[in-house]
Amino acid sequence: MTRPATLTFRKTDTDALAELTGHVVVFLGEDGALGSGAQAVDSAAGGAVARFAASKSGTKMKTGAAQTIAWPGGIKADSVIAVKLPADASAEDARRAGTAAMRAAGDGPLAILAEDRDDAELIALGALLRDYDYTDQKTPGSDGHPGPRDVVVMADRPEGLDAAAVQAVAEGVFFTRDLVNAPANVLTTTEFADRLSALGDLGLEVEVLDEDELAALGMGALLAVGQGSDSPSKVVVMRWNGGGDEAPLALVGKGVVFDTGGISLKPGAGMEDMTMDMGGAGVVSGVMKTLALRKARANVVGLVGLVENMPGPNATRPGDVVKSMKGDTIEVINTDAEGRLVLADVMWYAQDRFKPAAMIDLATLTGAMIVALGHDTAGFFSNDDALSEALSAAAKSEDEAAWRLPLGKPYADLLKSRIADVKNVGGRPAGAITAAEFLQRFVTEGTAWCHIDIAGVALTKSDSPYAPKGASGWGVRALDRLVRDRYEG
Repeated sequence: MTRPATLTFRKTDTDALAELTGHVVVFLGEDGALGSGAQAVDSAAGGAVARFAASKSGTKMKTGAAQTIAWPGGIKADSVIAVKLPADASAEDARRAGTAAMRAAGDGPLAILAEDRDDAELIALGALLRDYDYTDQKTPGSDGHPGPRDVVVMADRPEGLDAAAVQAVAEGVFFTRDLVNAPANVLTTTEFADRLSALGDLGLEVEVLDEDELAALGMGALLAVGQGSDSPSKVVVMRWNGGGDEAPLALVGKGVVFDTGGISLKPGAGMEDMTMDMGGAGVVSGVMKTLALRKARANVVGLVGLVENMPGPNATRPGDVVKSMKGDTIEVINTDAEGRLVLADVMWYAQDRFKPAAMIDLATLTGAMIVALGHDTAGFFSNDDALSEALSAAAKSEDEAAWRLPLGKPYADLLKSRIADVKNVGGRPAGAITAAEFLQRFVTEGTAWCHIDIAGVALTKSDSPYAPKGASGWGVRALDRLVRDRYEG
């Protein structure tokens, strides 16, 4: 398990700056001005910081950029990292300044001189999020991430800063990244359920429903997806009861631990990336861990459907008709459109059992979403404008791009089946939208709902501002922000 750096907020102590080891981060204002802490570092280092700030490179720095001054004389630190960040910088700039500082740092502890800045928590979060590398499958001692480090943020008023809350978000994001990065022979449905059961130690109430229980509930759609695999299908329910008696927010995640496409077999090229097809369940799990760690004052239930989609003698075939928990019959046109079958039953169960105030599902659902929005923006759909606007605002505030796409009867009509109530695909046109329309059939009247398709953002082939290539953890911060802003008392 990958752990974030240990974060501490401490009162600025200019007398101790020359004794700091590792890396010291100072901020340059719009005009290259240095705060008192930065001036103390500069003085101890023989004016190296001021000389850089006045240089051509320093004056041309863009907001959020970082420059390393290596082995400065007069102080014990291995480097001073100068970061351009005006006093009125945006939240996005502050977080990205933290990521830039961490990327510039090598091994060892990091001290950030935030002084009187109001965005110290955002800077710290950016630094923690960027300090990640998935090494669980590497031989100990081989090249890789050096492990958790200490990050100290010096501030003039540290008593008003909440290190535990920042740490909780980073822990949730790292948990999601580890789940999404894990290979399928390691993260089986059983191992996934076991990792979620362990979250009970944080105060979550965790239940694991096995195949017999799912069959008794009538989850024929979900069970149809996993019946070609030796890995047992499961549904895990995680409850955080931090609010009053109000109905919970329900978060539902697709957890296909590996997706071959089933009988509708995917092409071999790139299939190794289908270990990430449980990304929606990974995000829900990370959010629930964050809520528990920070003791959120809200009621939230997270439900994930864990299956493996494999070909085999018992696998569902194209043309089969399966029956959902709701009672709708589904003609399976393509067994590679399996995630919506999983979500249909888990969404129905969530509403039937918990009567949620609102429901949000997340899934790496369609390649069509990648075609539409690429790898920088998630697409989402909603039947409720207020929930949609709240989700958009939360995603924007956390620098996690999301864009609302339309729903409508013409798209739903593409799912009409000759032999069943509905078919599971509507053809290539508007594939992400018809998938959302399929899911909307399983939303009860009056339930505010959003579906987020994270196919393009869950796993990336190149570095992003907050993470190295691989699992991004997209969505943990946005959904935690949504809970803070909309559901906490």
